This record gives sequence, C-alpha cells and structure tokens, in this order.
Amino acid sequence: MVLSPPLSGSDTYPRGPAKLPQSQSKAGYSSSSHQYPSGYHKATLYHHPSLQSSSQYISTASYLSSLSLSSSTYPPPSWGSSSDQQPSRVSHEQFRAALQLVVSPGDPREYLDNFIKIGEGSTGIVCIATEKHTGRQVAVKKMDLRKQQRRELLFNEVVIMRDYHHDNVVDMYNSYLVGDELWVVMEFLEGGALTDIVTHTRMNEEQIATVCLSVLRALSYLHNQGVIHRDIKSDSILLTSDGRIKLSDFGFCAQVSKEVPKRKSLVGTPYWMAPEVISRLPYGTEVDIWSLGIMVIEMIDGEPPYFNEPPLQAMRRIRDSLPPRVKDLHKVSSALRGFLDLMLVREPSQRATAQELLGHPFLKLAGPPSCIVPLMRQYRHH
Repeated sequence: MVLSPPLSGSDTYPRGPAKLPQSQSKAGYSSSSHQYPSGYHKATLYHHPSLQSSSQYISTASYLSSLSLSSSTYPPPSWGSSSDQQPSRVSHEQFRAALQLVVSPGDPREYLDNFIKIGEGSTGIVCIATEKHTGRQVAVKKMDLRKQQRRELLFNEVVIMRDYHHDNVVDMYNSYLVGDELWVVMEFLEGGALTDIVTHTRMNEEQIATVCLSVLRALSYLHNQGVIHRDIKSDSILLTSDGRIKLSDFGFCAQVSKEVPKRKSLVGTPYWMAPEVISRLPYGTEVDIWSLGIMVIEMIDGEPPYFNEPPLQAMRRIRDSLPPRVKDLHKVSSALRGFLDLMLVREPSQRATAQELLGHPFLKLAGPPSCIVPLMRQYRHH
C-alpha cells in the first residue's frame, strides 16, 4: 500500500516546509515505525500556511498501524495478481541490475553542473542543474534505491515517462543510475505547481477551464495507452512561465492491459482518492477522473473536501458518503456544475471518460495559456 504524502507533484518541485500535525503522533498514527520521520517532515512541504495545523497526511506505516486498530472497517490488503505488487523478495543488487537495463549508461554529471537543491519529496530530492553545452536548465530528481517504500514504483518514473510524450505531459529527457540513486533528468517548469495558485488566489472559470482542458488532453492520451496516473491533484500539475500546463509525477502510475484490466493496490493521496480505491475494489482509469473532479473543487474552494479532517476519517467519508460538492454552489456556473457532476460519480462505470469530457461545453470557456500568467504573478507577491 502506498499513500503519496502531500507532495507528490511537488515531489517534482516541492515547496516550503510545514510541520506534521500533532495528532499524527497519537495512537493509531504511531510514528515509531515510519520509514521517514525526518524525511517526512521535509516531505510535508505543501501548504496553506493558514492550514498547517490541519494539513494531515498519512504515511504508509502510520496508515497500516491505524488499520490494524480497525480491521473490521478496512479489510487487510488482498494482494492482487502477481502483476499487481506482490511483496518483493528481490535483493538490492538484483533490483539495481534490473533498473540498469532500463536507464541510460553513463554519468549525467559529465554534461550537467550547477546542481541546486530546490526541494525534498517522499521519494528523494529534486535539484535544478544546467546543461554545460546549451545553458538550458533541467530538473533532476534523485531517488535513493534503498530508501523507497515500494522500490518497484521507480520503474514507473523511467519507463512511463520515457515511452509517452505529449504537449501536456512533463518531458523526461533521460535517466541514470548514479551509485545507489536513480537520477531522472526532465524539463524544468519555472512556473511551479498549481498548488501555489489554488492556495493563494481565486481562479475564474476561464482559468479553471484552461487547466482542465490541458489536463484532460494529457489524461485522454495516457488512458488510451492504458496508463492510470493514480495521483491527480494540484501538486501534480506544473506550469511554464508563459502559462502552459503539464501533468507531472508518474511515480504512482500503473499500466493496465487486456490481460490485467484492473488494479487493486491502495495508491494515491487520501483526499483525492476515488471511493473504489479506498474500498479496495478493482479499478481502472476512472479513478483519475474522480481525482480531477476533486482538483476542480480545489481550484474553486482552495482545498479538497474534508481537508480539515484526519486522512482516515476523510477516507471513510469519501467511501461512505454522497459525492462531495463545492462549498458555495451559487458562485459556480451551471456549465461548471454540470462538468463536475460528470466526474464526481460514485459508480465508476457511470463516470465520464477523459475523451467525453473534452467535448463538454464548459471547456469552451478555456482561454490561451497567457490567462494563467496573472495568477502566477499574484501568488509571487505573497
């Protein structure tokens, strides 16, 4: 089971530190078994300064310990077929050798210099570096093989991003093994993550439609290839300085196919998770559509539903309640309400697909990338 800490998008470009909430150390959230208390504090880099006390996220270890307190509510994980994350018996050396087969040979330090650390995420650190021959800045994600909760997910970072290229997907240039670290070299998006915008400003419907159009184009492309992202949220959306929008963070994605049409592992960030993921039902690409619906609420309200509740409580609410709604429905146009209603549907088979949503009238409001730029200027003044 893997729960992304707040930051997976900012795993790519994290932001300023926030404390773990006090309640995280209470019974049921025992931190003694965390793989990363120290790293985790740094990983919680996401957030509304005003909400630090309630920005409660959950690590796998604390989630497992709290599950054991209420096993009747949450059945223990039933590992799916061997293609869906069986516990691994592979040694570090064997794993490293397997990874060596999919990365590029050589050492990126031969053509990159001026490494500057810009953040720390749950799986590693992110630097910007400069290409010696072009002067171009790139982002470099460095992940220690020995410190991964689910190291097999590292293959996603390399293989999915290597094989799939789209205007609305962050471009991966190359990957390398440097000692016991996987280094992924990708395009650097100077505009940062959408989270900075949703937490500091209010977006109008033209801007919301512009973001949705780009994200749906990326999802339609990935879903057609059988790729489920599994961690759609504002942190996973990065921006260029001129307002173009790209989907990032493929560390949690999964591939489905005719042979393995559904996945079962509990992966994602609690507040954005679809009900069927929390219920441990087999799921497909529809989970990304639910998460996008939650991200639309984020763009309207500034935060996802139940954000002031602890993660387990929020997960139960998502699992057991009617789909969440925006706080002030009267402030939202009927077109946007209708758009949201097609995504936040409890029954996955009734949810609209990315391709269907691309034809929705709400997206006719989308403007050019430049309409996003004023938002970036705004939050930089805070």
